[in-house]
Amino acid sequence: MKRTRALLLCAGLLGVSAPAAPRLVPLPTPPATADLPELQPEPSRPQPLAPLVPLDTVPAPAPVVTPSPPPPATYRPSDPLAPRQWNLTAIRMPGAWAQLAGSGRGAPVTVAVLDTGYVSTPELAGRLVSGHDFVSDAARAGDGDGRDRDASGVGEAAYHAEVIGNLIGAAHDGRGMAGINPRARVVQVRVAGQDGLVDPQDLADGMRWAAGLPVAGAPVNPSPARVLNLSLYADFIPLTGCDARIQAAVDAVTARGALVVAGAANDGADAAGYSPAGCRGVLTVTSVSEAGQRPGYANWGRSVALAAPGGERGRGILASSVSGPGGERTPDGTSLAAPHASGVASLLFGLRPTLTPAQVAGLLTRTATPFPGGRCDPDSRKICGAGLLNAEAAVRAALASSPSPSPTPGGTLRPGGVR
Repeated sequence: MKRTRALLLCAGLLGVSAPAAPRLVPLPTPPATADLPELQPEPSRPQPLAPLVPLDTVPAPAPVVTPSPPPPATYRPSDPLAPRQWNLTAIRMPGAWAQLAGSGRGAPVTVAVLDTGYVSTPELAGRLVSGHDFVSDAARAGDGDGRDRDASGVGEAAYHAEVIGNLIGAAHDGRGMAGINPRARVVQVRVAGQDGLVDPQDLADGMRWAAGLPVAGAPVNPSPARVLNLSLYADFIPLTGCDARIQAAVDAVTARGALVVAGAANDGADAAGYSPAGCRGVLTVTSVSEAGQRPGYANWGRSVALAAPGGERGRGILASSVSGPGGERTPDGTSLAAPHASGVASLLFGLRPTLTPAQVAGLLTRTATPFPGGRCDPDSRKICGAGLLNAEAAVRAALASSPSPSPTPGGTLRPGGVR
C-alpha cells in the first residue's frame, strides 16, 4: 500500500416621507348658561400628623453601585501577522478573547504536542518545554541514538511541531503571529523520526508520558498535559481501524483527565481506518477551507467530531516559523486543523479545570457552527462532524456552565469518551 508521510498531515508544506401636519379644528363656543352659585370653601379639618421616627432608626441611604463596563465585543491582537490569519476569524476567536478579557483568561493549561520534536521559538518564550524523545529506532531518529531526554526535532520536517505549537499558544506581544491561547504551556514530545514516520508503540508510550503516566525507561513528566495534540497517524500498520496499543493509550490518558485531539489525515478517505483518528475517545478534527468546505485531501466519516481551518493549496494557515522564508509558513492540511481544537480546549480547561475530556469535547461539538448549506461536501457520505469549531460559542457555554464534578482521588478526573 502506498503510504504518505504520516506525521505531516499538511497537504502543502511551504508555503418615509415626513408625516403631514395635523389639521387644527377650532372648538365650538359653549352656549350661555345661568350664573352658577358661588362655592364656599369647606371648613378646615385638622390633619393627622405622621408618627415621629427616632433619628437613630432612619435607614442610611443605599450605596451607589457603579456597574462594571461590559467587556468589548471583540479583541484584536496587535501581532503583525494577525490580520492575515483568516483562520482565527473563521473560528470566531476575537469574540472568544473578548469574553476571556473580563474573566482573567482562566488558568494556564499545558498542551502536549506529539510530533517532530522541540524547536526553540520566540512565540512561546518561557512557556515551551522540551519533553522527551520516544523514537526508538536509532536509524530513523537521525540523532545518533534511540529514545532519550533530548526531544529536539531533526530533519527537514522539524518545523512541523513548531508550527503546531505556535498555532496553539503563540504570545500576543506585538510580534509575529497570534496564538489561540497565549497563556498555554506547550510540551514538545518527539514521536516521529526524521523521515516523518511514526511507530505505533512509540506513539502509545509518548501519549502516556505526556499525560503524566509512567513509561519504562523515561523519567516522570514534570509537566503533565490536559490536552494532547496528535497531528499525525501511526505507520507500519494496516489502515483498517484503531490499533489496540494506541486505543489502550487513549483510554489511559482519558482516564487521567487528558483530552486527545487528532487530525483526521490527508488521504481523502474515511478516517475510521486510521490511528488515532479512528480510535474511541479521540476528538478527531478534519479540515475545511476558508469557504467552510472540505478540501479534497481531508479525511471524512463518522469518526470525525468536527472541522477546523486547515486551508488548501495557495490559501493555507499562516504561522510563524524560525526556519520559514521571512520567518513564516503557510502549510495546509488536517495537521493545522487539529491544533485549533486543542487551543480552544485548553481555554475551556483553564476556565473550568474540573471538566472531563468528554465534557470539553461535548462543548466543542455542541457549539460548532453549521456548515454552509448544512454540509461540508456535496457528497452526503463525506461528513465532517458537528460543524465548524466556534471558539466564541464554546467559551460562552463554558462560562455559563454550572460547576463540574470535583476530581476523583489521586488527582485524576472521571473518564469519559467522545463517542
